[in-house]
Amino acid sequence: MTKRHLISTLALGGAAALALSGCASGAEAETLDNGDEKDLTIAVFNGWDEGIAASELWKAVLEEQGYDVELEYADAAPVFQGLSDGDYDVTLDTWLPITHADYVDQYGDDIVDLGAWNEDAKLTIAVNEDAPVDSLADLAENADAFDNRLVGIEPGSGLNRVTTDSVIPTYGLDGMDYLTSSTPAMLSELTAATDAGENIAVTLWRPHWAYDAFPLKDLEDPEGTLGDAEGIHSFGTAELEETHPTLAGWLQGFQMDSELLYSLENAMFNENDTDDYGPVVEQWISENQEYVDSLTS
Repeated sequence: MTKRHLISTLALGGAAALALSGCASGAEAETLDNGDEKDLTIAVFNGWDEGIAASELWKAVLEEQGYDVELEYADAAPVFQGLSDGDYDVTLDTWLPITHADYVDQYGDDIVDLGAWNEDAKLTIAVNEDAPVDSLADLAENADAFDNRLVGIEPGSGLNRVTTDSVIPTYGLDGMDYLTSSTPAMLSELTAATDAGENIAVTLWRPHWAYDAFPLKDLEDPEGTLGDAEGIHSFGTAELEETHPTLAGWLQGFQMDSELLYSLENAMFNENDTDDYGPVVEQWISENQEYVDSLTS
């Protein structure tokens, strides 16, 4: 998984630092024939597989077009902060109108909504298919069947905020141990419970490849605490339409239905046991060439 690398230059004298600064400020960004700056940084939410999949797909597509693309992973809060500051150019996994609404409200003046590319996003609490409950309203009374545990994902995620602020108090789940760590840790717990034939309750979302890989069902949410279906939006820095006008247009036209997304996610995360996604994505592209060509047509 690509991580952001920060390079710190130590012990530079004042004159040398000023000289370097002057050189940097005078440098012009390299531009492609389509009018876009060649360099592009895409921010990716840690653990959110649909965003990882979309970002890896666009990285491959754009590199074929001559861009230099860097994927930088971070939690939601620093992604939106970095996008507003211009440290990142684009992020492809903003859920609206609920999950990431607080961040958009906070940084909305400095970021640009490029539109939704999938309209089927939904936050869920999922359990194994043969679990003894079908509704969140019954989970507290049956907590013992789940070892009194609800397994979550990253503490900084929108899903964690909704679960903590809405789901748990509404359905009286305060007595359950709510475990937050990371999406890979949650999936590891889900795998272990499935292999052992044990009940498990996890915070999850659609679209996600786990629904194809595990026998799961979503608990009903009669109080609507998890909200309705959302759109997955691409967002750019405020200057994106100036620095990358062609890319901005491509992303405004970007559409990917859930079945197509599931197939890419399955190839990357379920059928592949490494984090070297490049060859997997290239193979998927070759099998879906007409669709991929349409992204930049």
